[in-house]
Amino acid sequence: MFKAINYETGQVHHREEEIADLSAWIRFLSDLLKAYPTGKIVMILDNSRIHHAAGLRAFLQEHPRLQLVFLPPYSPELNLMEGVWKWLKSDVINNVFFSKFYRIRLYVTAFMKRLNKHPPCHA
Repeated sequence: MFKAINYETGQVHHREEEIADLSAWIRFLSDLLKAYPTGKIVMILDNSRIHHAAGLRAFLQEHPRLQLVFLPPYSPELNLMEGVWKWLKSDVINNVFFSKFYRIRLYVTAFMKRLNKHPPCHA
């Protein structure tokens, strides 16, 4: 799952993908560009390998209003998405057995809808 939080509104954008590869990452970035069709977008990211993929350069050159800023290595305490991920896991996944994968997706989707209805960090 790819996730981004809007620091101004607290809204979380997410995209579920079967494989977290460069194509999936670019689809997520394209989703964000459509969600915010004007103005500069600055994304603060951890140092995941996919965030530094060589094939990403061409996409970023095509979309100069998208700027990637990287957190220092090994600093999850600075990454707001780590808190959302921890909350999602404790609320949806921990200590629950899902007999079918699609059930996990239903619960994750419901969690995200609840989160976006009442963002905890709305400015």
